[in-house]
Amino acid sequence: MTIQETLTLLPDWLIWWFNWLVFAVAVLPLALLIWPQSRKVGVITVLASILTGAAVYGMFRQMGYVKLLGLPHLLIWGPLAVYLFRKQAKDAMPIAARWIIRVVLVTLLISLAFDVVDVARYVLGERTPLGA
Repeated sequence: MTIQETLTLLPDWLIWWFNWLVFAVAVLPLALLIWPQSRKVGVITVLASILTGAAVYGMFRQMGYVKLLGLPHLLIWGPLAVYLFRKQAKDAMPIAARWIIRVVLVTLLISLAFDVVDVARYVLGERTPLGA
C-alpha cells in the first residue's frame, strides 16, 4: 500500500492536520527568506523538514504506517523546536518573521506531542500497521 493510499484510510481531521503540517513546516518557512535576519532560520527549518520527510517516507516503505514513524520527528524536530524558540525571542528579528517562527514552532510542538505518544505506544507493543 502506498502512503497516499494509506492516508485515505485516516480520519478527515488527521488528513487536514497533515496538510497543515506540510504547509507550516515546509512552505511557510520559505517566507523567512525575505529578511536577512531570518534567512538562516528559514533554510534550517526547510532542510530539517525535508530530512524528516525523507526519513519518515523511508521508514514507511520499510515498515508501513506504524506508530514509530514519529521517531524522525522527535529526533529532528525536537532540536529544531528548541532552536526556533530561541530565535523567535531575538530582538533583531523582524516582528513578521517572529510570528512566522511562532506559527511553525506551535505546529511542531503539537506534532511532537502526538509523536511522543505514538512512539511510546509503538515501544509498548502497538506495532500493527494501518491498513494491514
